[in-house]
Amino acid sequence: MRVAEVTAFGGPEVLRPAERPDPEPGPAEVVVAIRAATVNPTDLSTRDGSRRRRMPDLEPPFVLGWDLAGEVQSTGARVVGMIPFVQIGGRVGAYAERAAVDPSWLAPLPEGVPFEEAATLPLNALTARQSLDMLGLAAGDTLLVTGASGGVGGFAVQLAVADGLRVIAVAGRDDEEWVASLGAHGVLARDADLSGIEPVDGVLDAVPLGPGASTAALRDGGMAVFTRPPNPPEPDRALRYETILVKPDAAMLSGLAEQLAVGRLRTRVAHVLALVEAARGHELAKAGGLRGKVVLVPEGR
Repeated sequence: MRVAEVTAFGGPEVLRPAERPDPEPGPAEVVVAIRAATVNPTDLSTRDGSRRRRMPDLEPPFVLGWDLAGEVQSTGARVVGMIPFVQIGGRVGAYAERAAVDPSWLAPLPEGVPFEEAATLPLNALTARQSLDMLGLAAGDTLLVTGASGGVGGFAVQLAVADGLRVIAVAGRDDEEWVASLGAHGVLARDADLSGIEPVDGVLDAVPLGPGASTAALRDGGMAVFTRPPNPPEPDRALRYETILVKPDAAMLSGLAEQLAVGRLRTRVAHVLALVEAARGHELAKAGGLRGKVVLVPEGR
Protein backbone atom coordinates (compact mmCIF):
# COMPACT_ATOMS: atom_id res chain seq x y z
CA MET A 1 0.00 0.00 0.00
CA ARG A 2 1.02 3.61 -0.44
CA VAL A 3 1.76 5.86 2.54
CA ALA A 4 3.21 9.29 3.14
CA GLU A 5 5.97 8.86 5.69
CA VAL A 6 8.22 11.16 7.66
CA THR A 7 11.76 10.25 6.59
CA ALA A 8 13.54 12.57 9.07
CA PHE A 9 12.56 15.31 11.48
CA GLY A 10 12.39 18.58 9.60
CA GLY A 11 10.33 20.68 7.21
CA PRO A 12 7.50 19.57 4.94
CA GLU A 13 9.99 18.19 2.42
CA VAL A 14 10.75 15.24 4.73
CA LEU A 15 7.25 13.87 4.01
CA ARG A 16 7.62 11.49 1.07
CA PRO A 17 5.51 8.81 -0.63
CA ALA A 18 6.51 5.24 0.14
CA GLU A 19 5.27 1.70 -0.28
CA ARG A 20 4.63 -0.50 2.73
CA PRO A 21 3.10 -3.98 3.15
CA ASP A 22 -0.64 -4.09 3.67
CA PRO A 23 -1.41 -4.14 7.41
CA GLU A 24 -2.26 -7.42 9.09
CA PRO A 25 -4.86 -6.89 11.82
CA GLY A 26 -4.14 -8.14 15.31
CA PRO A 27 -6.69 -10.26 17.16
CA ALA A 28 -8.55 -7.18 18.40
CA GLU A 29 -8.14 -4.99 15.31
CA VAL A 30 -9.84 -4.25 12.01
CA VAL A 31 -8.35 -2.92 8.80
CA VAL A 32 -9.83 0.32 7.50
CA ALA A 33 -9.51 1.32 3.85
CA ILE A 34 -8.83 5.01 4.38
CA ARG A 35 -10.68 7.33 2.02
CA ALA A 36 -9.66 10.60 3.68
CA ALA A 37 -7.25 11.81 6.38
CA THR A 38 -6.81 15.29 7.79
CA VAL A 39 -3.70 17.43 8.27
CA ASN A 40 -3.73 18.79 11.83
CA PRO A 41 -1.34 21.16 13.65
CA THR A 42 -0.15 18.26 15.83
CA ASP A 43 1.02 16.51 12.65
CA LEU A 44 3.23 19.48 11.80
CA SER A 45 4.83 19.62 15.25
CA THR A 46 5.38 15.85 15.23
CA ARG A 47 7.01 16.01 11.80
CA ASP A 48 9.40 18.82 12.71
CA GLY A 49 10.45 17.16 15.97
CA SER A 50 9.11 19.76 18.38
CA ARG A 51 6.88 17.16 20.06
CA ARG A 52 9.71 14.72 20.76
CA ARG A 53 9.47 15.37 24.50
CA ARG A 54 6.05 13.72 24.50
CA MET A 55 7.11 10.93 22.15
CA PRO A 56 10.82 10.33 22.84
CA ASP A 57 10.85 6.86 21.28
CA LEU A 58 9.35 7.92 17.95
CA GLU A 59 11.97 7.79 15.22
CA PRO A 60 11.65 8.13 11.43
CA PRO A 61 10.43 6.68 9.25
CA PHE A 62 6.87 6.84 10.56
CA VAL A 63 3.38 7.58 9.25
CA LEU A 64 1.49 10.58 10.62
CA GLY A 65 -2.22 11.14 11.03
CA TRP A 66 -4.91 11.09 13.73
CA ASP A 67 -8.10 11.47 11.67
CA LEU A 68 -9.52 8.99 9.22
CA ALA A 69 -12.72 8.28 7.35
CA GLY A 70 -13.21 5.17 5.26
CA GLU A 71 -14.58 1.65 5.18
CA VAL A 72 -13.92 -1.41 7.30
CA GLN A 73 -12.25 -3.72 4.82
CA SER A 74 -13.96 -6.92 6.03
CA THR A 75 -17.53 -5.55 6.06
CA GLY A 76 -17.63 -2.41 3.93
CA ALA A 77 -19.10 -0.43 6.83
CA ARG A 78 -18.52 3.33 6.59
CA VAL A 79 -16.61 4.63 9.60
CA VAL A 80 -14.93 7.70 10.98
CA GLY A 81 -12.27 7.49 13.64
CA MET A 82 -9.44 9.00 15.64
CA ILE A 83 -6.11 7.26 16.07
CA PRO A 84 -4.73 8.25 19.51
CA PHE A 85 -1.34 8.88 17.94
CA VAL A 86 0.56 9.97 21.07
CA GLN A 87 -1.03 7.34 23.30
CA ILE A 88 0.11 4.52 20.99
CA GLY A 89 3.56 5.98 20.38
CA GLY A 90 2.94 6.71 16.71
CA ARG A 91 2.95 3.03 15.70
CA VAL A 92 0.15 3.60 13.15
CA GLY A 93 -1.02 6.70 11.30
CA ALA A 94 -3.74 7.77 8.90
CA TYR A 95 -1.55 9.07 6.05
CA ALA A 96 -1.95 5.69 4.38
CA GLU A 97 -4.28 3.75 2.11
CA ARG A 98 -5.06 1.30 4.91
CA ALA A 99 -4.54 0.98 8.65
CA ALA A 100 -5.11 -1.73 11.26
CA VAL A 101 -6.86 -0.07 14.17
CA ASP A 102 -8.71 -0.77 17.40
CA PRO A 103 -12.45 -0.76 16.58
CA SER A 104 -13.09 1.24 19.76
CA TRP A 105 -11.51 4.19 17.93
CA LEU A 106 -14.20 4.07 15.24
CA ALA A 107 -17.77 5.28 14.94
CA PRO A 108 -20.36 4.64 12.22
CA LEU A 109 -20.39 7.24 9.47
CA PRO A 110 -23.91 8.03 8.24
CA GLU A 111 -24.62 7.71 4.55
CA GLY A 112 -24.47 10.96 2.65
CA VAL A 113 -21.57 12.47 4.59
CA PRO A 114 -18.57 12.84 2.26
CA PHE A 115 -15.44 11.14 3.53
CA GLU A 116 -13.51 14.40 3.08
CA GLU A 117 -15.84 16.26 5.44
CA ALA A 118 -16.05 13.39 7.91
CA ALA A 119 -12.27 13.26 8.25
CA THR A 120 -12.24 16.79 9.72
CA LEU A 121 -14.42 15.67 12.62
CA PRO A 122 -12.69 13.26 15.03
CA LEU A 123 -9.71 15.01 16.63
CA ASN A 124 -11.17 18.51 16.50
CA ALA A 125 -14.79 17.81 17.45
CA LEU A 126 -13.84 15.35 20.20
CA THR A 127 -11.40 17.91 21.60
CA ALA A 128 -14.13 20.57 21.54
CA ARG A 129 -16.76 18.34 23.14
CA GLN A 130 -14.44 17.00 25.84
CA SER A 131 -13.20 20.52 26.60
CA LEU A 132 -16.74 21.76 27.10
CA ASP A 133 -17.51 18.81 29.35
CA MET A 134 -14.38 19.61 31.38
CA LEU A 135 -15.50 23.22 31.79
CA GLY A 136 -18.88 22.07 33.08
CA LEU A 137 -20.66 25.37 32.44
CA ALA A 138 -24.40 25.70 32.87
CA ALA A 139 -26.90 26.97 30.33
CA GLY A 140 -26.83 30.75 30.32
CA ASP A 141 -23.16 30.99 31.33
CA THR A 142 -20.76 32.92 29.09
CA LEU A 143 -17.88 31.16 27.34
CA LEU A 144 -14.98 32.78 25.51
CA VAL A 145 -13.58 30.70 22.63
CA THR A 146 -10.31 31.72 21.02
CA GLY A 147 -9.34 30.38 17.61
CA ALA A 148 -13.00 30.12 16.64
CA SER A 149 -12.11 30.08 12.93
CA GLY A 150 -10.17 26.85 13.39
CA GLY A 151 -11.24 23.24 13.69
CA VAL A 152 -11.47 22.92 17.47
CA GLY A 153 -12.76 26.44 18.01
CA GLY A 154 -15.37 26.25 15.26
CA PHE A 155 -16.83 23.02 16.60
CA ALA A 156 -16.68 24.37 20.16
CA VAL A 157 -18.75 27.43 19.24
CA GLN A 158 -21.46 25.28 17.67
CA LEU A 159 -21.56 22.72 20.48
CA ALA A 160 -21.54 25.38 23.20
CA VAL A 161 -24.40 27.28 21.59
CA ALA A 162 -26.35 24.00 21.39
CA ASP A 163 -25.64 23.53 25.12
CA GLY A 164 -27.31 26.87 25.82
CA LEU A 165 -24.14 28.83 26.53
CA ARG A 166 -23.61 32.44 25.56
CA VAL A 167 -20.52 32.35 23.36
CA ILE A 168 -18.05 35.15 22.70
CA ALA A 169 -15.73 34.04 19.90
CA VAL A 170 -12.39 35.33 18.68
CA ALA A 171 -12.21 34.95 14.90
CA GLY A 172 -9.32 34.82 12.49
CA ARG A 173 -8.59 37.74 10.21
CA ASP A 174 -11.52 38.47 7.84
CA ASP A 175 -13.36 35.36 9.07
CA GLU A 176 -15.85 37.03 11.39
CA GLU A 177 -18.82 36.30 9.12
CA TRP A 178 -18.22 32.53 9.20
CA VAL A 179 -17.83 32.49 12.98
CA ALA A 180 -20.98 34.55 13.45
CA SER A 181 -22.86 32.07 11.26
CA LEU A 182 -21.98 29.32 13.76
CA GLY A 183 -24.19 30.99 16.35
CA ALA A 184 -21.71 33.01 18.41
CA HIS A 185 -23.41 35.78 20.36
CA GLY A 186 -20.44 38.07 19.87
CA VAL A 187 -17.46 37.92 17.51
CA LEU A 188 -14.16 39.66 18.18
CA ALA A 189 -11.18 40.25 15.91
CA ARG A 190 -8.06 38.18 16.53
CA ASP A 191 -6.15 41.20 17.87
CA ALA A 192 -8.93 42.36 20.21
CA ASP A 193 -7.96 43.37 23.76
CA LEU A 194 -9.80 40.75 25.80
CA SER A 195 -9.24 42.67 29.03
CA GLY A 196 -11.88 45.14 27.92
CA ILE A 197 -14.78 42.73 27.44
CA GLU A 198 -17.39 41.70 29.98
CA PRO A 199 -16.43 38.98 32.47
CA VAL A 200 -16.85 35.42 31.23
CA ASP A 201 -17.49 32.22 33.19
CA GLY A 202 -15.12 30.02 31.21
CA VAL A 203 -12.47 30.11 28.50
CA LEU A 204 -11.61 27.57 25.83
CA ASP A 205 -8.25 28.72 24.52
CA ALA A 206 -8.09 26.81 21.26
CA VAL A 207 -5.31 28.85 19.61
CA PRO A 208 -3.96 28.99 22.34
CA LEU A 209 -3.11 32.56 23.30
CA GLY A 210 -1.99 31.46 26.75
CA PRO A 211 -2.78 32.59 30.31
CA GLY A 212 -3.06 36.34 30.75
CA ALA A 213 -4.05 37.00 27.15
CA SER A 214 -6.99 34.61 26.94
CA THR A 215 -7.96 34.78 30.62
CA ALA A 216 -8.02 38.57 31.03
CA ALA A 217 -11.82 38.59 31.21
CA LEU A 218 -12.23 35.34 33.13
CA ARG A 219 -14.08 35.89 36.39
CA ASP A 220 -12.51 34.89 39.68
CA GLY A 221 -13.09 31.20 40.24
CA GLY A 222 -13.53 30.56 36.53
CA MET A 223 -11.80 27.83 34.53
CA ALA A 224 -9.73 28.03 31.37
CA VAL A 225 -9.10 24.95 29.23
CA PHE A 226 -6.10 25.02 26.90
CA THR A 227 -5.34 22.82 23.90
CA ARG A 228 -1.63 22.95 24.77
CA PRO A 229 -0.12 22.97 28.26
CA PRO A 230 -0.05 26.57 29.48
CA ASN A 231 2.72 28.29 31.37
CA PRO A 232 0.57 30.12 33.91
CA PRO A 233 2.02 33.17 35.62
CA GLU A 234 2.14 33.40 39.39
CA PRO A 235 -1.55 33.32 40.31
CA ASP A 236 -2.90 36.63 41.50
CA ARG A 237 -6.52 35.54 41.08
CA ALA A 238 -8.47 32.39 41.86
CA LEU A 239 -8.42 30.87 38.37
CA ARG A 240 -8.28 27.23 37.33
CA TYR A 241 -6.18 26.06 34.40
CA GLU A 242 -6.63 22.70 32.66
CA THR A 243 -5.22 21.14 29.50
CA ILE A 244 -7.39 18.92 27.33
CA LEU A 245 -5.82 15.58 26.39
CA VAL A 246 -8.30 14.20 23.89
CA LYS A 247 -9.30 10.55 24.19
CA PRO A 248 -11.07 8.20 21.77
CA ASP A 249 -14.76 7.93 22.54
CA ALA A 250 -16.74 5.96 19.96
CA ALA A 251 -20.15 6.82 21.42
CA MET A 252 -19.35 10.52 21.56
CA LEU A 253 -17.92 10.48 18.05
CA SER A 254 -20.99 8.66 16.76
CA GLY A 255 -23.21 11.41 18.13
CA LEU A 256 -21.01 14.08 16.56
CA ALA A 257 -21.10 12.29 13.20
CA GLU A 258 -24.90 12.17 13.37
CA GLN A 259 -24.99 15.91 14.05
CA LEU A 260 -22.75 16.49 11.05
CA ALA A 261 -25.03 14.33 8.89
CA VAL A 262 -28.15 16.35 9.72
CA GLY A 263 -26.48 19.75 9.52
CA ARG A 264 -26.38 20.58 13.22
CA LEU A 265 -22.58 20.67 12.93
CA ARG A 266 -20.79 22.39 10.09
CA THR A 267 -17.21 22.02 8.91
CA ARG A 268 -14.96 23.41 6.21
CA VAL A 269 -12.50 21.79 3.84
CA ALA A 270 -9.96 24.18 2.33
CA HIS A 271 -8.02 21.76 0.10
CA VAL A 272 -8.31 18.14 -0.96
CA LEU A 273 -4.95 16.75 -2.03
CA ALA A 274 -3.72 13.33 -3.10
CA LEU A 275 -1.90 11.39 -0.42
CA VAL A 276 1.35 11.74 -2.38
CA GLU A 277 1.00 15.52 -1.96
CA ALA A 278 1.20 15.36 1.85
CA ALA A 279 4.26 17.62 1.87
CA ARG A 280 2.27 20.26 -0.02
CA GLY A 281 -0.52 19.85 2.52
CA HIS A 282 1.91 20.59 5.33
CA GLU A 283 3.22 23.64 3.49
CA LEU A 284 -0.32 24.99 3.17
CA ALA A 285 -1.14 24.30 6.81
CA LYS A 286 2.12 25.86 8.00
CA ALA A 287 1.51 29.02 5.96
CA GLY A 288 -1.81 29.54 7.75
CA GLY A 289 -4.75 31.63 6.65
CA LEU A 290 -6.76 28.61 5.50
CA ARG A 291 -10.54 28.59 5.62
CA GLY A 292 -10.89 24.98 6.66
CA LYS A 293 -8.80 21.83 6.76
CA VAL A 294 -6.37 20.23 4.34
CA VAL A 295 -7.57 16.69 3.58
CA LEU A 296 -5.50 13.90 2.01
CA VAL A 297 -7.15 11.23 -0.14
CA PRO A 298 -5.84 8.18 -2.04
CA GLU A 299 -5.17 8.78 -5.71
CA GLY A 300 -8.19 8.32 -7.93
CA ARG A 301 -10.73 9.73 -5.45
